[in-house]
Amino acid sequence: MSPPPTNSDNDPVLVRVENAVKHFPKRGGLFNRVIAKVHALNDVSFTIKKGQVLGVVGESGCGKSTLGKVVIRLHRPTSGKVIFDGTDISQMSNQQLRPIRQRMQMIFQDPNSSLNPRMTVETTIKEVIGLHDVVPESKMDETIDQLLKKVGLRIDDKMKYPHEFSGGQKQRIGIARALAVNPEFIIADEPVSALDVSIQAQVLNLMMDLKEELGLTMLFVSHDLKVIDHFCDSMLVMYLGNVVEEMPCEDIHAHAKHPYTRALLSCNPITDPDQRGELTVLEGEVPSPYDPPAGCPFVTRCAIKTKQCETENPPLLDRGNGHRVACWEVE
Repeated sequence: MSPPPTNSDNDPVLVRVENAVKHFPKRGGLFNRVIAKVHALNDVSFTIKKGQVLGVVGESGCGKSTLGKVVIRLHRPTSGKVIFDGTDISQMSNQQLRPIRQRMQMIFQDPNSSLNPRMTVETTIKEVIGLHDVVPESKMDETIDQLLKKVGLRIDDKMKYPHEFSGGQKQRIGIARALAVNPEFIIADEPVSALDVSIQAQVLNLMMDLKEELGLTMLFVSHDLKVIDHFCDSMLVMYLGNVVEEMPCEDIHAHAKHPYTRALLSCNPITDPDQRGELTVLEGEVPSPYDPPAGCPFVTRCAIKTKQCETENPPLLDRGNGHRVACWEVE
């Protein structure tokens, strides 16, 4: 795979991922030996500049969430590097990671499972602040009140438990918890997919306002291209653990070149019926992550495949202006 695009000195890189691989072993048999491996990430490389929002899009099971957890080191990569602000964190111990974890936080997909039902909002946020010792005890209450105001909740909400809130309010609590330690980098793992459509826009607008106000850098994971196009500066398209295309989120309909990206775009809802294009129906089956194809990962569903696609995995080549595509047939 080609290295991720370089950036000028005026655009410092905060996160650099180099050839990241993540395999999950499957065990079985009498002695519980490894009998297979799930190929969750395969040779993934990219950079995120300070202040940038990079979107990651793809079908369920493509490796989006695994990538986010590898970047924030909830999963240790099988091989490759995760470099945060110039420091390789890919093989650090939990003790070594503690000061770095203050600078990078995660907003999880399902607030129902990420919030402790036995803890009030105040206790939840205090726990995070106390763990990283970022605020003196005398200013703890004031800090929590300011965080709740910032995410659109009332101050007296801090005495309530998670079951007393709606889904959108719970996600706001998750956002407040992530911001409690003043992070520079946020990983948002499908933060609105579990919410009603009417609430999704409110939470997205809140996150956009906070990103601008606090100067945050973000990795935003979603399966919705409309959300990615609206919220992100550029995006990675993933399929079966591979990045098949990377491009700026500027008129993605005109610039997308990989057949998988084009298929995703054709399924995207449109606002103007007169602009409706031809629907691309992907035939064939998604290969098993236990036994991915020898060639292109998309070969079993691609309408323009050739013999070369069946035997050789195309490299992710730079097409200029931050656009990289992994396809033998793209000119």
